[in-house]
Amino acid sequence: MYMMAWVPLQRSALPPLTGPSGTPCGLGMEVTAPLTMSVLNGTSVRLSCTFNSCYKVENKQFSLNWTYQECDNCTEELFLEFRMKILNRQLDRFGNRVEFTGNPSRNDVSFTLHDVQLEDEGTYNCYVMNPPDRHRGHARIVLKVITEVPPERDSTVAVIVGASVGGFLAVVILVLVIVKCVRRKKQQKLNTDDQKTEEEGKTDGEGNPEEGAK
Repeated sequence: MYMMAWVPLQRSALPPLTGPSGTPCGLGMEVTAPLTMSVLNGTSVRLSCTFNSCYKVENKQFSLNWTYQECDNCTEELFLEFRMKILNRQLDRFGNRVEFTGNPSRNDVSFTLHDVQLEDEGTYNCYVMNPPDRHRGHARIVLKVITEVPPERDSTVAVIVGASVGGFLAVVILVLVIVKCVRRKKQQKLNTDDQKTEEEGKTDGEGNPEEGAK
């Protein structure tokens, strides 16, 4: 069972030169690896490291080192290398859980770590050298080990909840508008009735002029 998290890649490159084939080349090769990876405790993970070089890989000259650092200031521990062939140093930390799953002739120097443990967290450094490239390429991966898979977000539920909330708010707003209109009409009616009452009162106070003359 493999589990990995896709993340932005890091690249180390140097200013370009022109190789024997006329293609642009760097003073050192370009090495690409994920910046960080997350893996579930007890599963397997493939730590990917690839490189680009102007020159064909020759086993006699090509070299590869994978090292592990428990912390930023800790010493790097060499656990996998290529010198004519893959050499697994089988550190006590990893035992036989490290498997080289890359292919240098295809510019792939990845490896798989099986039965990942919490203690495997740390920084994994990938160093590649392919003469006549003059400098060694380097990339690093920060591995995070988790104990449970984060719950997946159900977008359907989110849409339903959002629609329900939106519909409820719309109903509330509509009710408030209706209540406001009803109150306004009542107030207008009261104002009209008051005005009529006031006018009738004025008429009664003045009386009939003819009756006053008699």
